[in-house]
Amino acid sequence: MKNIKNLIAVVGVLAVICLQTSQSFGSSHREAPLISNDPLADNTDLYAFKSPNNAENVVLIANYIPFQHPAGGPNWYSFGERIRYEVHVDNNAATPGSDIIYRFTFERVNEDPTTFFLIRLGKENLKTTYKCERSMDGGRSFSTIVMKGTVPPPNIGPRSIENKTVGLGAESYDDLVNKAVATATTGEKIFCGPVDDPFFVDLGGIFDLGNMRPSSGKDGVAKFNCHSIVIEVPVATLQKSKKTVAQASNILDPDYVIGVYASASRQMIKTLYSGGDVGFDGNYVQVSRLGMPLTNEAVIPLGMKDKWNAAKPSEDLQFAQYFTNPELALYMDDSQFGAAVPGLAPLRIQSKSLGAFDFRNGKPGLFGLKGNPALNGTALSEAAFGSVLLPDNKSPRAVDILPIFYTGVPNLPPYQLATGKAGNPLAAGKPFIHNFLPTFGDWLRLNMAVPATPRTDPKFSSLGLVQAAVLGLTDPMYNGSTALQFIPNMDGFPNGRRLEDDVTTIELQAVGGVVLAAIGLWYDDFKPGETASPVTPNLVSVLSFNAGVTKNDTILKPWFPYEQNPWRGFRGNSYSGPSTSSARIATTPLEDKVQGLSVKVLGNPVLTDDVSVEISGVDGQALRMGLTNSQGQVMGQQSVGKAGRIERQTFRIGRQPGIYFLQVSTASEHQTVKIIRN
Repeated sequence: MKNIKNLIAVVGVLAVICLQTSQSFGSSHREAPLISNDPLADNTDLYAFKSPNNAENVVLIANYIPFQHPAGGPNWYSFGERIRYEVHVDNNAATPGSDIIYRFTFERVNEDPTTFFLIRLGKENLKTTYKCERSMDGGRSFSTIVMKGTVPPPNIGPRSIENKTVGLGAESYDDLVNKAVATATTGEKIFCGPVDDPFFVDLGGIFDLGNMRPSSGKDGVAKFNCHSIVIEVPVATLQKSKKTVAQASNILDPDYVIGVYASASRQMIKTLYSGGDVGFDGNYVQVSRLGMPLTNEAVIPLGMKDKWNAAKPSEDLQFAQYFTNPELALYMDDSQFGAAVPGLAPLRIQSKSLGAFDFRNGKPGLFGLKGNPALNGTALSEAAFGSVLLPDNKSPRAVDILPIFYTGVPNLPPYQLATGKAGNPLAAGKPFIHNFLPTFGDWLRLNMAVPATPRTDPKFSSLGLVQAAVLGLTDPMYNGSTALQFIPNMDGFPNGRRLEDDVTTIELQAVGGVVLAAIGLWYDDFKPGETASPVTPNLVSVLSFNAGVTKNDTILKPWFPYEQNPWRGFRGNSYSGPSTSSARIATTPLEDKVQGLSVKVLGNPVLTDDVSVEISGVDGQALRMGLTNSQGQVMGQQSVGKAGRIERQTFRIGRQPGIYFLQVSTASEHQTVKIIRN
């Protein structure tokens, strides 16, 4: 009974991870038949995370319009007109549906109808602006908080963007991005525009019937762009009682949980007239939505996908059956179709965990414990959620995947880390998560009281909450007591979703039972009373698995809007840069050197991940410095209030070979230096 109880408690802990991860399996951005024919209204990804720069802010990102080739002219990608793009927030389970809604509508104006170029002589063919409205009463009323916000044009190329005679004459594309950042009348910081698609996944391997390529996969969305809506908003705006983070009782305060989903809606009637005119009439109808990463794509079957896109989260109980026995689990079970998908061979679901519990599809799972008095006072009791978590003897993953999808996980036994439970999983353990919002629907849930893990923290991990669980169970800094303390990555997926989170690897490991194992439901090669350690070959196999692509193809910005600038069309999405010789070269200014300012690269080409430069001739002046790659994407920015006689600065350039550009400016001088990374 002690082992059984331990199992239940640990399952609760990992339920958070297991459920949400298994639903966000890879992102092809073409998740349903109807919406695949309407890319302007197609949600691609949704993110919700604590700002890494301000503990009192939350960042919400809704991305749309998949697979944008950077050189996709002359009809360049743009937010669509007559579409309502919305970000919904639920902060109160006692009220139905969304409590807060941000609505964006876009308008395009042709500034120069005489040309086929998008940009010419300082004008844009389709200059896009937007209006942002906000509702604080669930959509009954809206107020405008941004009027005529600016959307940057596509990052076409140097003549279109930087040329002062024939193009827009911008200092850089990043300059256009910075100028497009708006501050709403209600305090939110908002950006709308094209960006590098921050998602990463080996689409070719996954959709070739699970032909996984661990550590050698090909990122199917690499060097493609998408369009993004980014909102950085104070926690007090989203918290149901308008409290700040400083007012939270602790880092798992249940009153700080929100659910988020994004949607796109079109009018019901579209009429095509002669001469290319199009008319729209009728009420707006939701045609796309996204909460948990790609639930529709990887969990909902093909025949139900369009219906799911049109439904609201409040109508999601009709889809519950697809989460108690996920299809992916069939390919991790040798008694089903596991042998036919060798790419998933490292992942095998427990069939005899602790000699008794079978979590394969259609098996009892923990149902044999239903009604046991030992469950009293836990989330598994009939007085709590036992009827949902243990519904029958054929729904083994209802104990972990289903509750995360519909409600989030409470800070309640057994949903606490096994740390400190002394072998009794039903005892109070180490608090680990609370994103419980029992609204029974597909929302990306986030506890806003949980601090952000610094991106420079050596324990920061793209495995999100899974890694937090590992640290909480194994790291001496956290597993010595049951006291509540911040564990790095408690703010990671599936407690919200950060841009860095590797949701595909997390999901596949979780479907393969790693969460169950982490809570004490060990793999079949662990024999109670015989095996010395639960760290068995099967467990190591699962923990060593990755989905082939584990990070984005370019770096992220450390500041708002966090996503990287879009790839430049002039280079295309497959340009790898010119070949370079191994000879060291001198600093190469791209502009005539202005007397006074001098920039020297200390070693060029660069052979390490960092590049150091010396700047002279500007003693006592303020400096601004920016490092970009050949696509015009910002790699880093620094400023110096008062330069020394010789100012030395170091930039992180990374391991990607190619050509980079360092721009150094004072109030009156400017110099650009080419840097080669070998």
